[in-house]
Amino acid sequence: MKIGVQLPEVEYEASWKQLAGMARLAEDVGLDSIWVGDHLLYDLPKGRRGPWEAWSLLAALAAVTERVELGPLVAALPFHNPAVLAKKAATVDEISGGRLNLGLGAGWNQVEFDAFGLPYDRRVARFAEAFTIVRTLLSEGRIDFHGEFYTLVDCELLPRPSRPGGPPLLIGSNGPKMLALTLPYVSAWNSWYSDFDNDPLQLPGLITRIDDACRQAGRLPEEVAKTVAIYLGFGDTASRRTGGQPITGSIEEIIDRLHPIAAAGVSHIQAVLDPIVPEIIEKLGEIAAGLRASG
Repeated sequence: MKIGVQLPEVEYEASWKQLAGMARLAEDVGLDSIWVGDHLLYDLPKGRRGPWEAWSLLAALAAVTERVELGPLVAALPFHNPAVLAKKAATVDEISGGRLNLGLGAGWNQVEFDAFGLPYDRRVARFAEAFTIVRTLLSEGRIDFHGEFYTLVDCELLPRPSRPGGPPLLIGSNGPKMLALTLPYVSAWNSWYSDFDNDPLQLPGLITRIDDACRQAGRLPEEVAKTVAIYLGFGDTASRRTGGQPITGSIEEIIDRLHPIAAAGVSHIQAVLDPIVPEIIEKLGEIAAGLRASG
């Protein structure tokens, strides 16, 4: 099972120097992936906060790392012109040497939609058109499209993505409509930790539902990799405390709590660390090594 880490988003205002250092550290301690949130603005109890722009970060992270996979967790399609997003994804995949995982979703936080003048209505319908454009451009290189929300005339992706078919697509949703739209095409599925109360023992039921959705979409369940975000807490300086209690304890205790995730059929987890600081990334490296050693 691969182990990745989500870099700081709005826990505190992390500088590029800090983010680059944490990304290099994640690589050094043996993690498999690094992830960034694609968000613009939050209203939080502690006040308004916003992260750096995700695709600028991904391009920079691709340039300062060599081995780890990277991706948005997940890119909100309503924030982007879909053809331009396909162009960005192909470029980041080129910079990284083929290490991008293109996570996609429809967005959920109305605050940032309203603040940045983005339409919040009919998000699934808008996503359906945008998803068709992104996947077609990345897989085939060109598209003519005349929809309700988007019109493209002889749009072509040049240079072509360096990987045949473009970077693998990941859908970040558990909604039946979104799954029906995307499972025929994606390589992986992802769920956020709050969707199963951050409880590994609840995962088998959710995985069964996703496997059923794969079959309904004409895919074998094993054709779609299962990935989940997991919330891990360390010490007394936690800053999230939302969407379920963090998994806590010693390194060995956390490893024991994570074993059922692999047993449920999950092949990749994205650790949401609390706090997200370099010394905790080092601990996550120990956890990843322990999980590998214990099978």
